[in-house]
Amino acid sequence: MCLGIPGRIVEIHTDAGLPMGIVDFGGVRREVCLAYVADEISEGDYAIVHVGFAISRVDEEEAKKTFEALREMSELDELDWIREVAEQGLGTLPPREGSPGPSPDPGASP
Repeated sequence: MCLGIPGRIVEIHTDAGLPMGIVDFGGVRREVCLAYVADEISEGDYAIVHVGFAISRVDEEEAKKTFEALREMSELDELDWIREVAEQGLGTLPPREGSPGPSPDPGASP
């Protein structure tokens, strides 16, 4: 299932000629491409983000309702996991609970 998650735009900048921004998803901040919504958003606005692209502007009330609905459906577990990793300052992501560990290195000897 494809899912767009609402987030608040906290910074707007340009990178290699593309409008980019830092978006806050309930405490988890990620860089996002703003090219699709550049003419309609500014810092402090909310946008729906899908796979690293802001795809539409949304008002704050609707963003909060959507975020809460996703949280109730446990669709935001991924954000909690990413937040934990960021707070621990780990350079690599550990396996999620219930997922297999990292794939073995094909060049490693048994």
